[in-house]
Order: sequence, then C-alpha cells, then structure tokens
Amino acid sequence: MTRSPPERPVIEWGVAGVALQPGDESGDLHVVAPFHGGVLTAVIDGLGHGPEAAAASRAIAEILTAHAGEPLPALVLRCHEGARKTRGAVLSVASFDERESSLAWLGVGNVEGVLFRADRTASPNREAILIRGGVVGYQLPTLRAAAHRVSPGDTLVLATDGIRSGFTENVDLSGDPEEIARSILARHARGSDDALVFVARYLRQMP
Repeated sequence: MTRSPPERPVIEWGVAGVALQPGDESGDLHVVAPFHGGVLTAVIDGLGHGPEAAAASRAIAEILTAHAGEPLPALVLRCHEGARKTRGAVLSVASFDERESSLAWLGVGNVEGVLFRADRTASPNREAILIRGGVVGYQLPTLRAAAHRVSPGDTLVLATDGIRSGFTENVDLSGDPEEIARSILARHARGSDDALVFVARYLRQMP
C-alpha cells in the first residue's frame, strides 16, 4: 500500500527492497520523517551487507528522523559524527518544503536519485542528484545541497547500488509509488547485494 505522512500529506510514497540473503536484515533503509512545513526522505546503504551494515544504516536513520527539519549539509554532518563507530554508509537525502514548493537534495556515495517531472514537456523533464564520493562516518566530501522547484505529480526515485544503472529508462510512472518501486526492483535488482528502491510523489501546491 502506498503511504503518506499523517495530517498534512506533502508526498505519497512507496518502497520495495530485498536483502542479499533471504531472512537477513537488509543494510539498505529508507527514511520518511515529516517536519513542520515539509518532509525529509532518504535512502541509506550501509557498507557491505549483514548485521553491521544494517546497524550503520539504523544509526543514521535515527539521526535523520530526530533532526529532519535541519538544513541538509548540517544534517549529514550530524549523521557523519554519529556514525563514526559504525562501518559507515552512503546515502542520498531529499527534503520537500511545501511552503516553497521545493526540493533540496544531497548525496554522499552511490545512492542514485532522479526527479521526474509530471509535465513531460518540461525541459529538462528530469533532474539527477549530484552525488559526491565519500562515506558517512568515515570521510565526507564538501557538502552542498541543490534545490529545485517541484509541482504536484513530480516523482522522486532513490535507489541503492543493488539496483543496476539504467533503471531510470522506460520507467512507467502511471502507477502509485509502491507499484513503481516494485517494478524497478523486479526488473533491475542485481541479485548480488542488498537492494532498495524508494519512490515519492509530491502532492501539495501552496496558494
């Protein structure tokens, strides 16, 4: 079922994922954390797989959830300090601001992110997150968030490296976010790592 945060939904969202070994806890996690005026979303990929990867992702997810309204560079730096005793993780974070009808995002490592425009005649009709090399908890690049205006129906897709590159081609965006996530996972999972796809569709338009 596609889910949205309670009370004042800014997005609707869905997720699909699989651990490398059946029955294991995945090191790939997602975060949806509402804050006043918006909602923070993120996908985290703990290095490697298994319990230690999952522990690293959980530690970062807890920090993101607790401090969801902070500016993204400060928030990722907070995660970096909090993850130093773990094996570390890569992540992409995206913050929807309903007051500005905007999306700010930032990536460290290889969690891919693409924003598809509902208006298919828009130029460009998609935006890709700029991801910089590094590992949260070990070594950070210079942290700069990029921002974009968003309109109702614009759809964000975040995917870990357990999903093959090229997953953004021929994506059917007509379904709900959960259906989109499941379809991408089914068609593009590598089968050699944990994998996770997160999809969020922007809903609100402020007057």
